[in-house]
Amino acid sequence: MKLHNLFITTFLALNLASCGDSQAEKERYFSFDESQLKSMYQATDKVDFTLLNNGNKTIDSVVYFSNGERLASVKGNEKFSLDLNGKKLGYHQLKALVYFENDTVSTKTRIEVASGVVPKLLKYTVVNSYPHDVNAFIEGYEFYNDTLLESTGLKGKSYFAKVDYKTGQSFKKVDLDAQYFGEGITIINDKVYQLTWENQEGFVYDAKTMKKIKSFKYDKPVEGWGMTNDGKVIYHSDGTEKIWTLDPETFKLTDYINVYTNDSKIKSVNELEWINGKIYGNIWQKDAIAVINPTTGAVEAVLDLSALRAQVTNKEAEVLNGIAYRKSTNTIFVTGKNWNKTFEIKVIP
Repeated sequence: MKLHNLFITTFLALNLASCGDSQAEKERYFSFDESQLKSMYQATDKVDFTLLNNGNKTIDSVVYFSNGERLASVKGNEKFSLDLNGKKLGYHQLKALVYFENDTVSTKTRIEVASGVVPKLLKYTVVNSYPHDVNAFIEGYEFYNDTLLESTGLKGKSYFAKVDYKTGQSFKKVDLDAQYFGEGITIINDKVYQLTWENQEGFVYDAKTMKKIKSFKYDKPVEGWGMTNDGKVIYHSDGTEKIWTLDPETFKLTDYINVYTNDSKIKSVNELEWINGKIYGNIWQKDAIAVINPTTGAVEAVLDLSALRAQVTNKEAEVLNGIAYRKSTNTIFVTGKNWNKTFEIKVIP
């Protein structure tokens, strides 16, 4: 009896090991030839893919996918060429589904796609400078009917207010509950939309009276950083390279772009402003503003404002953060967290 049981146990163990090894062996039959791939591509490139047939199997066909979307199929192990023009910037998770000898197995790899545009350096002139409240930890900055609104952060100190930009003093203020860290704001259809940092909650106010209309929950587990809008949809940054599009009626995050230059990903996109069809975005810990294509995420230009940061004299001053476009003068107001100054600048065409 004991010998019989030992035989059964040994038989099952061998067969289970054989099944596991068989699947693992199949997964080693094919792989992407990563020696032919670059660490980063540009959106103007084409990428050729071939599979290494490590098992010397007869391949019937291969179906290629990118981020779960079917791209194309090829006969046998023919070369597959992927044109990156029009593809989303960022990482593409690639999968090849291989049909061979009445069996199927998949293999994966990843490529990163940067912009095909080399950013140009913009020049500017300083039109004026104004006092700014050094206690204002700026997260959002925007003009509404020629009145400056600003939103501030820090728990227990967060508010948004209408501000006299000539003096830097607020004259109408709405305080947030102490549990909230206030973030970006934007105004669309006479409503102020405001984000909070980690609570995954936002608020909507009447832009004229500043009375709260409603609150809303983020429908994805992201942080709230900056906001702007194009008159129809809201753009919402989350502290990564992503800028989301937010439906102002349903509050759904509907899509996103990844922000890239021609050779690098731009992390920590912060306060945003819509100016003449482009998104101007502060980059956290950088004294510069990126001019971003809202369709592709490509950084088309850069404003280096380090010379302005050098004029900020208070020791508590932190990063540049705050972009408000004033249409009546075609100028941009910029400031930062706890800055004692706001600068009015004009970009030189």
